[in-house]
Amino acid sequence: MRIVDLKTFVVGNPPPHHGGRYFVFLKLVTDSGVEGVGEVYVATFGPRTVVRMIEDVFERHIRGQDPRRIETMTRRVYGSGYSLRPDVSLMGVFSGLEMACWDIVGKETGQPVYELLGGRVHERLRTYTYLYPKTGTAYPGDPVNVYTDPAMAAERALEEVEAGFTAVKFDPAGPYTVFDGRQPDLESLARAEALTRAVREAVGNRADLLFGTHGQFTAAGAIRLARRLEPYDPLWFEEPTPPEVPEEMAKVARATSIPVATGERLTTKYEFARVLETGAAAILQMNLGRVGGLLEAKKIAGMAETRYAQIAPHLYCGPVVGAANIQLAACSPNFLILESIRTWGGFHAEILQTPIRWEDGYVLPPTAPGLGVELDEAVALANPYDGDALHLEMQGDPQP
Repeated sequence: MRIVDLKTFVVGNPPPHHGGRYFVFLKLVTDSGVEGVGEVYVATFGPRTVVRMIEDVFERHIRGQDPRRIETMTRRVYGSGYSLRPDVSLMGVFSGLEMACWDIVGKETGQPVYELLGGRVHERLRTYTYLYPKTGTAYPGDPVNVYTDPAMAAERALEEVEAGFTAVKFDPAGPYTVFDGRQPDLESLARAEALTRAVREAVGNRADLLFGTHGQFTAAGAIRLARRLEPYDPLWFEEPTPPEVPEEMAKVARATSIPVATGERLTTKYEFARVLETGAAAILQMNLGRVGGLLEAKKIAGMAETRYAQIAPHLYCGPVVGAANIQLAACSPNFLILESIRTWGGFHAEILQTPIRWEDGYVLPPTAPGLGVELDEAVALANPYDGDALHLEMQGDPQP
């Protein structure tokens, strides 16, 4: 069995844009006609450039290969161009190709991928959701919104708990910029504390609170914020410092009772090894469309297991990465919780031939072979993304 062709899709995500402005999907085709689907999470280049990168890696390293030789392909891509070091864009591109190979292998063997990575451990997977605005875009321009207004956040949190979620995430700590980390100002500290208190009072003990940041703070600033949050017992304090120096994040982890979570901006086992060695986090949030694929993520989960750290796969992209996250979570003993784009409805359901199953706060792992999802190409082609924006963008000026 050999890989003979590649298809790519840059798909616009209609309003309210939950999960991002667009998704980059791909398909690999074998000489036997079996197709495997993947998704790339590269936020550092425009979507057309990402497609060219996918095509380049495919032509150099994937075309003509046996899709079962995933370890060999991983090493060839990782070391390409005399690199042999973590490269977030290159490994993001390979992640989509790699998960498509697993999809093919699963279909050839008639097994879900989780059965090929050790077998299912969890019958169902606990999920959480961001507190998205009740109406309108996920990128609100109004300065008063669910991310800044405690009463509004509390109302949305209670609605999500009533819908079945047992954990909700929010990020009230202000904008994130290319000049971070910084010290939070007193207004930001007060807003974050007030919003967390309001959400805790609304949901009581019915749900865990997940406090999100995006690496905004210095270690000292993050510790100041954490001490304000501790009375409300969040399940985690996410990426409190920028991701490149885990030694600084470890200072935060040592100074607070709140578990630190990180990993959405990291790639390969080598970067996650530094997180574990420094004690920077107790919860690892690898994104399967960036980290190097399913096999790399399974290795990271195993490394985490030796430190009694848990995994909570990250998702701010499309449902194919979500499907890969589900496969990893299902076969990992140290799985904690899965990020969900609400209940997997809306466009995340429309773009798949069979939607991901979410019931009462849990995802049910599929029993279909491979990743368990199929891209609806007609929907993908009917929703092209023609812009050139990055998938995510940080504020370009220092925060006053």
